[in-house]
Amino acid sequence: MTATRFYATGKRKAAIAKVWLSEGTGDIKVNGRSVEDYFTMDTARELVFQPLVVTENNNKFDFMISVAGGGIGGQAGAVRHGITKALMEFDPELRGLLKKAGYVTRDARIKERKKYGQRGARARYQFSKR
Repeated sequence: MTATRFYATGKRKAAIAKVWLSEGTGDIKVNGRSVEDYFTMDTARELVFQPLVVTENNNKFDFMISVAGGGIGGQAGAVRHGITKALMEFDPELRGLLKKAGYVTRDARIKERKKYGQRGARARYQFSKR
């Protein structure tokens, strides 16, 4: 008997999370480590669990997550987005709850590129009249 697995990709800033969902006991592995070990900041850990708390699926699913790129905050956001999409793949009825909570939409804010002739994306070099 093969366990049914659902796959989803979550993105945030420069981070990309590949999420595999299977029915289980609530075990979440991120890059081979537990969530508590990988996301040491409480705020990042809370971000990861938000979709599960909203849908009341805390200990019903096991997640295997591979995340790369960006920083801790971006990775946590990417994991949250991936978990949300995987839950919708498992049960389309959850979409309403997750959408109302604001987890379905991908946060498209990314770093603006540096423009030529400038110090940064918007910061100019200091003007000298003389």
